[in-house]
Amino acid sequence: MPEAAAALTVYGIPNCDQVKKTRRWLAAARRDHRFHDLRGDGVTREDLTRWLRQVPWTTLVNQKGSTWRNLPPEARPADEARAVLAMLAQPTLIKRPVVEFGGRVLVGFSEKALAELLAKD
Repeated sequence: MPEAAAALTVYGIPNCDQVKKTRRWLAAARRDHRFHDLRGDGVTREDLTRWLRQVPWTTLVNQKGSTWRNLPPEARPADEARAVLAMLAQPTLIKRPVVEFGGRVLVGFSEKALAELLAKD
């Protein structure tokens, strides 16, 4: 029996332009994926721990978005432990999209990086 294809998951929020670009790119590449709405479905500590094994917290936290800008300066995380707590409390702090496939994590939209990630299939 053939081995099942690795699950491809896109984490984000539906109205995010970068998430839309990613999902359009995947549709054009005829790649099925599961969409996980960070706002509606939230994020778990396990998700964050898994992602942070591959990317630094400074990459995973969106320091250019409105959620970050609306945080008082003293509430902005300055280390990984505080970043995890902040992302658990406000998942829209996470830079989008987070694409997970085959045990690998990609943060943000990049056609080249998506193609490289999926080439490992």
